Amino acid sequence: MAIVKDNILLQLVRGTIGKQLTIYERNGQIIMAKKRRPSNRKPTQKQLEARHKMRVAADLARDMMNDPAIKAYYASLAGPGQNAYNMAVKDAYRSLEVQQLRLEGTEVVVTTQDEFRVAEVQVQVVDADGVIKESGPAVLGRNGIDWRYHPTTLPAGGKIIVVVADLPGNRSVRELLLL
Repeated sequence: MAIVKDNILLQLVRGTIGKQLTIYERNGQIIMAKKRRPSNRKPTQKQLEARHKMRVAADLARDMMNDPAIKAYYASLAGPGQNAYNMAVKDAYRSLEVQQLRLEGTEVVVTTQDEFRVAEVQVQVVDADGVIKESGPAVLGRNGIDWRYHPTTLPAGGKIIVVVADLPGNRSVRELLLL
């Protein structure tokens, strides 16, 4: 790969020359590289899974670009050579994680992290028999990281189920057993 500087001949040339060289522009620089050829190898299972995950992420990103508010949000995060669609694909490809789920007194506190933004946190209180006693959305705390939920009851032997979602719809589930 070569970066072309101040060459009058290549300033307006783009494309492939004789199935040997490809000339293209990226971030304002003209790049000349050997033409890439398709691989003859069969893709591995991990490669096939990554391709499927990327296809799903691209579809989600395309859908999100229809909402002007979300498109503006992702555009504000884009760096040089990036756009809102690139950021949306990145967000859809990477899943969020629940770092911690704990009880502070009778309050459920969920610490979660996403590279972009956590959209919602839903909490369910389930008794020992598996019956949902109550459910509802958690509220983002003042620190901007912890989500808080005030259940009316915490049944002994039950559990708390937390479902965290980000803008593209990726979900992460975590459970906390009640003693």
